[in-house]
Amino acid sequence: MTGDVVDRVFDVLAASAPEIRAGLPGRRTKTAETNESGERQLAADLWADDLLQERFLAVDGVGAYASEERETIESASETEADDLAVAVDPLDGSSNLKSNNPMGTVLGVYEDDLPASGRSLVGAAFVLYGPITTLVTAREISGGEVRATEYVVEDGDRREVGTVELPADPTVYGFGGRVSDWTDDFQTHVRGIEQETDLKLRYGGAMIADVSQVLTYGGIFGYPGLRERPEGKLRLLFEGAPMAYIIEAAGGASSDGEQSLLDVEAESLHQRTPVFLGSEELVDDVETALR
Repeated sequence: MTGDVVDRVFDVLAASAPEIRAGLPGRRTKTAETNESGERQLAADLWADDLLQERFLAVDGVGAYASEERETIESASETEADDLAVAVDPLDGSSNLKSNNPMGTVLGVYEDDLPASGRSLVGAAFVLYGPITTLVTAREISGGEVRATEYVVEDGDRREVGTVELPADPTVYGFGGRVSDWTDDFQTHVRGIEQETDLKLRYGGAMIADVSQVLTYGGIFGYPGLRERPEGKLRLLFEGAPMAYIIEAAGGASSDGEQSLLDVEAESLHQRTPVFLGSEELVDDVETALR
């Protein structure tokens, strides 16, 4: 039952992706609205959010929809006790829209009422609107094993490319936030990466595109806790936990600087968290540096 619902959610995301991508032109302007995190919303943010809310709540077995763009959780017109909850960042990296750089959609499917720990995830996915539209999913296949799979999305259908596994030899790194806002320990750690490794800097201002590079080439992406904002910038339910579920399914690791992002206790719907995602040894090194 749960697996069938997750597959239907993935199908709806794939079917909606071309429409979202085609609807971006003409929706690049900022509105007077702000989301729950205090960020000015683009017309594209609100439009994609409304579209996905309507479609996901129409899926049999989905009882709740939460979004980075809205304050409260929306419920389906008819719900059952075992319905799943969908948490979405409709347009991750939407600030890239003005400059026509990559962005995407992030999705987590939870079996517990929100807010919920990442251990409640039964599926996660992201769409990347790059030169081509791709979909990466993670879900349990058998015996507790979670597999990450990449698809190319064409005309609303997803065509499987293959299983996603992080390469053994990492190549790229990228960290968000202003360097002057990083803690001393983190600045020292990043200088070590720059001076002592051959990793190449790759940071484009959209988490989803930067993590896709890590999945492709191996490495690490992070948005750390900052001096004046120790909780960081990214949202746990909408970004951190779903991407951690995918990265860990692909053989990588995740952390908030101390533990897997899947183990972070969710206390509020729009909770922020430091985020580190990537090759296990590089994530371990960050944890060591921040202890």
